[in-house]
Amino acid sequence: METRLTVLDRIPDELLDRSADQLAEVLPGPTLIHLEGRQPQPLFVSVLQHGNEFTGWEAARALLSAYAGKQLPRSLSLFIANIGAAQQRLRTTAGQVDFNRSWPGGVRMDTDINRVLRQVSDAMRARHPFASVDIHNTSGLNPHYSAITRIANRMFHLATMFARTVVYYTRPPGTQAACFSEFCPAVVLECGQAGQARGENHARDYLDACLHMAEIPAHPVASHDIDLFRTVATVRVNEGVSFGFGECAADICFEADLDHMNFHELPAGTSFGTSGNGESAPIVAVDDFGTDITQDLFEIVDGEIRTKRILMPSMLTLDAQIVRQDCLCYVMERMTINTGHHHPEALS
Repeated sequence: METRLTVLDRIPDELLDRSADQLAEVLPGPTLIHLEGRQPQPLFVSVLQHGNEFTGWEAARALLSAYAGKQLPRSLSLFIANIGAAQQRLRTTAGQVDFNRSWPGGVRMDTDINRVLRQVSDAMRARHPFASVDIHNTSGLNPHYSAITRIANRMFHLATMFARTVVYYTRPPGTQAACFSEFCPAVVLECGQAGQARGENHARDYLDACLHMAEIPAHPVASHDIDLFRTVATVRVNEGVSFGFGECAADICFEADLDHMNFHELPAGTSFGTSGNGESAPIVAVDDFGTDITQDLFEIVDGEIRTKRILMPSMLTLDAQIVRQDCLCYVMERMTINTGHHHPEALS
């Protein structure tokens, strides 16, 4: 599998007949496809940055199949990213850097993937995109929601077209949305777990709506039309600490239904699971500035990992591999749309 960018101006024969894990039969590697539409300013769409998150590709191929033989309402630039990982149905392949941590503006690296993503970013900056949409799945139970990296009215409008729940984040660095938000409105769609028709249909309909938009409104979004949250910490399992879910023989036994806590404001004293590591911290929470704030958020009481204050987690997962590759969860607080300030009760 090549790690160099292929650029096309048409859809290859049989591409739309392939599922995500079959794309390597048609494409040599990361591929950027430019398709002309009635409105020349293109919509940029990114799919499969994580190879096991199939919803973006399923939505894109359903959309393009529906327009077969017809002119698109707007030009479309489709980036099909980690085809090698998709072939193996993995988030990333062994030893591979994460595509969605490797875009310009993140940690400076010089890998084949970084070079490919710089090429994509440079090519799209020159085309002045109408908007950017990056489509993902979540590994645990989460509602459909959108995410943005800048506080701006056009970002809010683009985000709430998908869901009223919107998350503002600034970490991790090197994401596609953060990179593209420097030159166009950019949004991330989180479409629930992969393989669900509801997520695929929701993303497809959203992309179609974007293609039909004449402009993205610049006026404010009404506060009653958005639930806005901000990511304030990333929680990881400490290196060298073993863990499992439910009853297990490991340093940490997380709750068996841990991912059911996503997007719920948890009261202080909520148990995440048990720890056999004594009083030492088995997990670590780091804020946007890289500061360890674990002791502000969690404590060990009678062998249980408990919340010390009201917390709202997202992205809690029961997939141990994703916990190791990425994180256990993010912690959020509620924000008000008119000022961008958080509600003090969310993390009191």
